Amino acid sequence: MALTKSEWAALETKANELRRLCLDTTFWAGSGHIGGGLSCMDMLTILYYKYLNLSDDPNWEDRDRFVLSKGHAGIAWAPVLVSRGYNDYEQLKTFNLTGSMMGMHLDANKVKGVDASTGSLGHGISIALGMALAARVQKKDWWTYTILGDGECDEGQV
Repeated sequence: MALTKSEWAALETKANELRRLCLDTTFWAGSGHIGGGLSCMDMLTILYYKYLNLSDDPNWEDRDRFVLSKGHAGIAWAPVLVSRGYNDYEQLKTFNLTGSMMGMHLDANKVKGVDASTGSLGHGISIALGMALAARVQKKDWWTYTILGDGECDEGQV
């Protein structure tokens, strides 16, 4: 389904806002995989602000699922999850610092809105496939989305 001009403009504005927040997060962390993060910000924005079926509750049973297989891009995904209201903005200021809930690879046990922890390249697509098959078996209507990185397409099951 095509975007209207106003939807396109709003998503472009949101993506630019999230890119700035990603850059701030990288500054606060003192490091980060900024290239990998920025390379998928438009996709994250359109998924989280247009296509994913979500609610204010990140654990809503009938939500769509998302797996960031290129886990190094967590520095971009964390600001998206914060902007959706799932996590506190102040957590971004401690991204990847000792004791932070938000590490370089976002942990599903620590960060709200993360459906699967990733980090080892090449296994996110398998996790996403398992989630999609689970939806089919359970006769659920939710969809599963994933973003792969170019480097991981030479590793793991990919």
